[in-house]
Amino acid sequence: MIETILSRDLGTPPPLDPATEFVTLSVDGQRVTVPAGTSVMRAAALSDINIPRLCATDSLEPFGSCRLCLVEIDGRRGYPASCTTPVEHGMVVRTQSPKLQALRKGVMELYISDHPLDCLTCPANGDCELQDMAGVTGLRQVRYGYQGANHLALPKDESNPYFTFDSSKCIVCNRCVRACEETQGTFALTISGRGFDSRVSAGQDEPFMASECVSCGACVAACPTATLQENTVIWLGQAEHSITTTCAYCGVGCSLNAEMKGNEVVRMVPTKDGKANEGHACVKGRFAWGYATHKDRILKPMIRAKITDPWQEVSWDEALDHAAAEFKRIQAKHGRDAIGGIVSSRCTNEEGYLVQKLVRAAFGNNNVDTCARVCHSPTGYGLKQTLGESAGTQSFASVAKADVILVIGANPTDGHPVFGSRMKRRLRQGAKLIVIDPRRIDLIKSPHVQANYHLQLRPGTNVAMLSALAHVVVTEGLLAQQYIDERCEERAFAQWREFVAQPENSPEAMEAVTGVPAQLVRGAARLFATGGNGAIFYGLGVTEHAQGSTAVMAIANLAMATGNVGREGVGVNPLRGQNNVQGSCDMGSFPHELPGYRHVSDTTVRTLFEQAWGVPLQSEPGLRIPNMFEAALDGSFLGLYCQGEDIVQSDPNTQHVTAALQAMECVVVQDIFLNETAKFAHVLLPGSSFLEKDGTFTNAERRISRVRKVMPPRAGYADWEVTVQLANRLGYPMDYRHPSEIMDEIARLTPTFTGVSYQRLDELGSIQWPCNDAAPEGTPTMHIDAFVRGKGRFIITQYVASAEKVTRKYPLILTTGRILSQYNVGAQTRRTENVQWHAEDRLELHPHDAQERGIKDGDWVGIQSRAGETVLRALVTERMQPGVVYTTFHFPESGANVITTENSDWATNCPEYKVTAVQVMPVQQHSAWQQEYQRFNATQLELAGDGA
Repeated sequence: MIETILSRDLGTPPPLDPATEFVTLSVDGQRVTVPAGTSVMRAAALSDINIPRLCATDSLEPFGSCRLCLVEIDGRRGYPASCTTPVEHGMVVRTQSPKLQALRKGVMELYISDHPLDCLTCPANGDCELQDMAGVTGLRQVRYGYQGANHLALPKDESNPYFTFDSSKCIVCNRCVRACEETQGTFALTISGRGFDSRVSAGQDEPFMASECVSCGACVAACPTATLQENTVIWLGQAEHSITTTCAYCGVGCSLNAEMKGNEVVRMVPTKDGKANEGHACVKGRFAWGYATHKDRILKPMIRAKITDPWQEVSWDEALDHAAAEFKRIQAKHGRDAIGGIVSSRCTNEEGYLVQKLVRAAFGNNNVDTCARVCHSPTGYGLKQTLGESAGTQSFASVAKADVILVIGANPTDGHPVFGSRMKRRLRQGAKLIVIDPRRIDLIKSPHVQANYHLQLRPGTNVAMLSALAHVVVTEGLLAQQYIDERCEERAFAQWREFVAQPENSPEAMEAVTGVPAQLVRGAARLFATGGNGAIFYGLGVTEHAQGSTAVMAIANLAMATGNVGREGVGVNPLRGQNNVQGSCDMGSFPHELPGYRHVSDTTVRTLFEQAWGVPLQSEPGLRIPNMFEAALDGSFLGLYCQGEDIVQSDPNTQHVTAALQAMECVVVQDIFLNETAKFAHVLLPGSSFLEKDGTFTNAERRISRVRKVMPPRAGYADWEVTVQLANRLGYPMDYRHPSEIMDEIARLTPTFTGVSYQRLDELGSIQWPCNDAAPEGTPTMHIDAFVRGKGRFIITQYVASAEKVTRKYPLILTTGRILSQYNVGAQTRRTENVQWHAEDRLELHPHDAQERGIKDGDWVGIQSRAGETVLRALVTERMQPGVVYTTFHFPESGANVITTENSDWATNCPEYKVTAVQVMPVQQHSAWQQEYQRFNATQLELAGDGA
């Protein structure tokens, strides 16, 4: 068992720097050469010599508290701890001797003497390092008796819905405390008391749920006993086998081991060698997977003629025959372009590829789009124009070499928490932080992390702010001129430099626009330009604006101007919202692009796909999602195949979306729940969760990772199989026996995926595209020697104020976002215990705005915009600035998108979710829309009957 522990906890050593100094020593007579600074314990492990231990783990800094890993070193007095002792040249180490055996047995005897006598019934039985080390040291009896007077009578803390803290089993090894500090960066745990009274406590001796614990599970993973144990393990016992897969929540793409009993998940454990997460996870990926077996799952296909009709359960054959017949009928009557499809960023690359292929080859048009339209389509456009590739430039690990981190329009600790923890680790090591956000996010000030600058701008003024920062860089001579001369288009740079240098772009001139004092902007610009490696991370707070694409180009301009693209520790890094947003874009899910971001009008590219697919393809772009809605209301778009997207809840101006769906004649929804869009469907095809399918996801760092089936599809088919069957019924044959064959086709047709295969992914673990002959193991850092487009292109980014204006009637600006415990539209997390942290969407507003309106914390307030109105409970908080309010959109009954408008990005139609003029007032009842929603929802659930 100790070998298993070593492989799990000591892991694979990190790649070496070429300049690393090496030392040679002897361990138990074996000659060992290792990098200087390596611990004696790791040196021994690299020689397959296993030293007993309890407090040591590769993911934490050496601590030396358990005294099990003692060794003898020639010329040294005493018995040093091998985990904290660095190697020296010529060192002679012995890890085994009678004296060491006696010392270790004595240490274990003391541990066991104060430990419960319930090893056989302990939930960690078979997975307990304390038991293992007792066996390794040869301990067979305890001379002192099992007194247990110190803490065996302490009550269990069962406040957290996902794990139990049993203090009676704690050996105070400090691993959980260190994991909370070093891995997660929350500092929620501490050691209280002294001597025999020492014990772990959360917060100020609070229950876990009342403390600052974020339930990431790092403490549970670190615990060597059953002190911290997943409730599922307590209930189900230890797992029988494990399958490695990839998390299906945010764009970090954490690698997880699904530990199984038959087809039942016992627990999800973050994979130690997962490149995106390195053994860490968050509350969602670690614990919130129970939705996959929730009672709300749709497991039978259903059809109906009208949305006012009851759903009728039918066989798969009947449902697919009906859907195909309806699509054929609509096209025969209204033309080829009367139907289209929506690709899911929740599904795999292979499934997304098949849906866009279905639309182009079987429907015969380019009416295909994806949810990236409403989140990161400006990223694709802006980065393609400036750098030449529609994706981020770095790996997540690159942040460890950043000296200055600029976060704009993103909230990593809530939206991308595992990367947020990685970023905080670098900040604790001394990196500087600039945050540009209308709201005071946790990164501004959290334990041992504080922003050097918080530029709390007004929503909608990102471009003005970025221009002001660039103005300082240009006018104060802070440009990376040699980098620019060598790597960027000369004429475009000269034009941009002249534009940025204009007085109207100065921080002083822009102060009236952004609301941020000029001296703060100047200080931030100087820090970013002169502070060393500068890395920019941005999110939906950049893209979901009328000038989203402009802001992305302005970010790329700033990075190029300061020489911060093309090496580790720098770069332009979009934090993608959903697990496969990057992948859905890569797979050609936009109406104007085929896989690999190649325009449908390119005859050479189109011919390649026509030959592979065996049908002619259209050369004109199809309809975007907003265009589909407009065409539906005009009567020319009447059929939709929507796989894994809830456009009713997630798209802006909900009433406009539902009106468009009601105007269609056949809406086919493929999903795991009766979501808000499915309530307007005529055909409901059961979907499959990520646990029920094989495939790949591509995360925000372009990392392609395997998704592996851990249980059979509960409704009978994985999503890709359903698309194949629908295509066949439409007269376009698809014949794939496994998703690996789909990936092989993608690789044949997509230059950036040429070297990708399931075999290669299994060998390497994951691959960052481009992967081809030039980069057979992938490309962690892009644009190293040159930009993908050749020379980097500076683009003039003139600030244009949003059309959404505050007025006397609508004096406040509403912006939206996410919260740690919930996810996107909440379809998954609302069906887990995560609702115990966040059971409703609330409206955050500043105390000044609340006082002006007579609003107290917890009051019901009406929010009215030009698009509609809804009612939420108020949360009065100084996180907000006066004049700005904020809410999440995780609960459909909240109607957050009832009030967002149809204003959108000029280049991509990405909605302007972040700027909505509203009025907020106290109310006594729900809005008219919410009352109608409740009636409609009750009716639809009744029509679904047992099927829902």
